[in-house]
Amino acid sequence: MDPVLIIALLVIVVALIIVLRTVRIVPQQTAQIVERLGSYNKTLTAGIHFLVPFVDKVRANIDLREQVVTFPPQPVITSDNLVVSIDTVIYYSVIDAKAAVYEIANFIQGIEQLTVTTLRNVIGSLDLEQTLTSRDQINGQLRGVLDEATGKWGIRVNRVELKAIDPPASVQDSMEKQMRAERDRRAAILTAEGVKQSAILTAEGEKQSQILRAEGSAQARILEAQGQSRAIQQVFSAIHRGRPTQKLLAYQYLQVLPQIARGDSNKMWIVPSELTDALRGIGGMLGGTEQAGSVVDDEGPWVETGVPDDDAFAETVLEDPAKALAEARGQAAQASAESTEHASPVSRQQPPIRPPADQVPPPPARPALLPDQPPAAPVDGPDEGGATGNR
Repeated sequence: MDPVLIIALLVIVVALIIVLRTVRIVPQQTAQIVERLGSYNKTLTAGIHFLVPFVDKVRANIDLREQVVTFPPQPVITSDNLVVSIDTVIYYSVIDAKAAVYEIANFIQGIEQLTVTTLRNVIGSLDLEQTLTSRDQINGQLRGVLDEATGKWGIRVNRVELKAIDPPASVQDSMEKQMRAERDRRAAILTAEGVKQSAILTAEGEKQSQILRAEGSAQARILEAQGQSRAIQQVFSAIHRGRPTQKLLAYQYLQVLPQIARGDSNKMWIVPSELTDALRGIGGMLGGTEQAGSVVDDEGPWVETGVPDDDAFAETVLEDPAKALAEARGQAAQASAESTEHASPVSRQQPPIRPPADQVPPPPARPALLPDQPPAAPVDGPDEGGATGNR
């Protein structure tokens, strides 16, 4: 190979190396620490920079973006001597690349150890219940301690989060039993409250129902008593207006007697003391002779009740008795004539035979009337056909 070509190739290679070591392009959110002859020279930020070849050297490349670091679970003892396992998450960012390189050898390991010691210090002053319910307080204390300690390292701790707090399995079982018992107690209390309210409402409803039922019964009894009172007043007034006699009362006694004897369970029944008087009155009505002094004048002075009675038959119009009696007699005579006409043929109808006047028997004597007995209807004599008249 030609020596000139070899020399040219070596010159090109050396030039490329010199260019690569001289020109440095730094990306955004990145910082590079440059040392010159073993000592800190400068910090390169985003952009293009030129270095002295074989004199300046890039010591570290630092990412300035926010970083997230998860630490493994750490056993921590609480104030009530329970060991819990806590996972932590740290959010940090580098604000001074020079301090992060020269102030600490490994700032990630330093943050982890500082987090563990601070966490044990904070949790050691809290019991298990406070540890489980005071995450915000623990996060704030951790962030304050870490931010103060890592400030000289050029690192700012943005947030500290407790990812998980795991008590021992036996403690978890006891806590679950406690929570289950607490929930059962609350459920029993709520059930008892519901039963209580239901019983109260039911009793209140029954009370209102009984009150309304009693009010309705009282009103019904009052109305019934008022109706009976009015009926008694009207009957009493009607009896006094009609001036009843002893015979009417005796007849009423005879109507009540079958009702007294009615019933299979009646083994003995009492005859009222007025029954003999009633029977005596009935016998007098049927035509028996009355003893001297037995006729009692029941007509007495009119008793005025002072209460006006409603006339239940005010709108009822009664027909004249004489007119109704005459009409009934006419209808009976017409029916008798029609029956006689259908019974005997017209061709064989014989003229009526009239007996002599001296052979006609006299009419029977009428019985004596009682003082309150109405007169009997007159009896018509034989008509021209020989038939007697209708009563």
